[in-house]
Amino acid sequence: VQLQASGGGLVQAGGSLRLSCVASERAFNRYVMGWFRQAPGKEREFVAAIGWSVATTYYADSVKGRFTISRDNAKNAVYLQMNSLKPEDTAVYYCAADRNYSGNYNLIFEYDYWGQGTLVTVSS
Repeated sequence: VQLQASGGGLVQAGGSLRLSCVASERAFNRYVMGWFRQAPGKEREFVAAIGWSVATTYYADSVKGRFTISRDNAKNAVYLQMNSLKPEDTAVYYCAADRNYSGNYNLIFEYDYWGQGTLVTVSS
């Protein structure tokens, strides 16, 4: 599975961005999908995840209430709507796909496929 992430850019604090991630195959609709981010000099961290059912979503405490993950299985796509952005949200954002979900939605090793990353920069 190839994942293509897009939508990053430069935005002022308080602004919004919408990230997209498109998968290359139809099996996508059976995968748990996640978004992670990695800031300069820091480890990659969990941001959000969504199950096969769009009703099941998970968020890191740092983004809860500001970010929304969603998916469109007909388009093989997952999205991350980011509102009220803060300078500390600055990072490269990665989408990831999990073929065989085992419950560890917030752990890097849970995921089998990764996109190339898209840079989000939030200025103060």
